[in-house]
Amino acid sequence: MSGQLVDGKKLAESIQQHIAREVSHLKTRGVIPGLAVILVGDNEASKVYVRNKEAACKKVGMLAEQHNLPADTSEEKLLQLIDTLNSDSKIHGILVQLPLPPHIKEQKILEALLPEKDADGFHPVNMGNLLIGRNTVIPCTPFGILKILESISYPLEGKEAVVVGRSNIVGKPIAVLLLQKHATVTICHTRTKNMAEKISRADIVIAAVGRPHLIKGEWIKPGAVVIDVGMNRLPNGKLTGDVEFEEAKKRASYITPVPGGVGPMTITMLLWNTLQAAKKVEVVKEMR
Repeated sequence: MSGQLVDGKKLAESIQQHIAREVSHLKTRGVIPGLAVILVGDNEASKVYVRNKEAACKKVGMLAEQHNLPADTSEEKLLQLIDTLNSDSKIHGILVQLPLPPHIKEQKILEALLPEKDADGFHPVNMGNLLIGRNTVIPCTPFGILKILESISYPLEGKEAVVVGRSNIVGKPIAVLLLQKHATVTICHTRTKNMAEKISRADIVIAAVGRPHLIKGEWIKPGAVVIDVGMNRLPNGKLTGDVEFEEAKKRASYITPVPGGVGPMTITMLLWNTLQAAKKVEVVKEMR
């Protein structure tokens, strides 16, 4: 057996074409979906992510507004900018690029966003709504993972899923989403005992722990679906995931590559969340 690669770039392109059509339709009604991205400091990886997000916005016809602030920006000044963007009618989604400098409290900043403009889905209100199953803004990477599973027509009901990683950004929300799809979910992390045994029983393995090749290919159950969220740079400069790819590919039915798997879907779902926020504004206008 050799696992079929899931082409995240191709899937993202298809969804972005749909988004572009919806954006075009909204423009005929006087609504241009707008995303504001805030970058504090000079983190090189963050700069790349922000450029990619801005390019994706422009590609689908959205307004992309970038705010680059120096690393010594005060927490108060950042909060003032968020307050301005919250009140800006042309901005439907706001994204604060993480990580923030150490002197700024990340949670305080995320809580300052209007929940309906929280394009990343990290506001406590949105996370709480996700937990109890209400319609809400879904964090982009978990949302992208769901779209990948839908694209391969993989039935989740009754399946054993193992999520490796417990972050608020990926691990916890994807576990909740899988539960809502009636999968049986186990969350593992770096302190989990007998991780190999747990993964070997899984029909679906989602790796999101940020440690290169932590998950060995021989642990993968034959026929399992492997979604690798990890993005790790090796000393030789090569990007690799959390899964030992070549060996896992021999056992999996489907597997996402790194890069080119989950990454393109994360940006695409950011556009999707911004589009949905803009559509809600249009509905409110029509009701007036």
